[in-house]
Amino acid sequence: MRIDSHHHFWKYNKAEYGWMNDQMARIRRDFLPSDLKQEIDAAGIDGVVSVQARQTVQETQVLLDFADDNEFIKGVVGWAPLIDADLSKALDRFKGREKLKGYRHVLHDEEDDRYMLRDDFNDGVAKLKDYGLTYDILIFEKHLPQTLQFVDRHPNQIFIVDHIAKPRIRDGLRSPWQGLMIELSHRPNIYCKVSGMATEADWQNWTEDELRPYFDTVLSAFGATRLMFGSDWPVCLVAVEYVRWANLVKKWVSELSADEQERLLGGSAAEAYGL
Repeated sequence: MRIDSHHHFWKYNKAEYGWMNDQMARIRRDFLPSDLKQEIDAAGIDGVVSVQARQTVQETQVLLDFADDNEFIKGVVGWAPLIDADLSKALDRFKGREKLKGYRHVLHDEEDDRYMLRDDFNDGVAKLKDYGLTYDILIFEKHLPQTLQFVDRHPNQIFIVDHIAKPRIRDGLRSPWQGLMIELSHRPNIYCKVSGMATEADWQNWTEDELRPYFDTVLSAFGATRLMFGSDWPVCLVAVEYVRWANLVKKWVSELSADEQERLLGGSAAEAYGL
């Protein structure tokens, strides 16, 4: 099974999606399961993992309802108030919803670059393992040093790094990102998504040759067994069409063994999220 491990849905309104600037006008509209089904069918993708785009418990409910109504949605990464003292109540609300696989917080939008090191945040993340849930790490390159400290507090928690930790592709820089990602990969409980790369480059002028060294870095570091394909649709549409991105990743992995291709294009996501 080929899995897109990272995409979003939304009903657009300016208040909730104010981060969409004028350059992102193309994605200022609704994106719903029927829209995604057309994309994955064209790209030869069998199933998807839906990831939160709003930081509300309601977002988790909406995504789970979509998943119940659409068989191709295999898993959901929702949002929960991880710093709240009543977190267990929020986690219990969705206990038993089989398609709920994990949670995520938009760390890279926090004013405090060390937010992930807060004790209350770590107390919240520590509860996820008891529910069999993963945690998606959404950061910029600049957050990698503290991410190393963060994950080391939770050696038995499954983490998935989104968008290869958003390196400075637009600036053509691979340091210090490269060394820090290699260090992060030494933790066997960390997976990484091959997603969001085109949007970290020049949206209109990026090239395959420009992106390839970043893919090669995470492939060497994590191996195909802990890498997973993701589209970041519909955010990706500001820089790349769904099918084009899927075909590019398939081209890159075509150089690997059949087993490695299976892992990167579906098996790693199925393992990490328990699909």
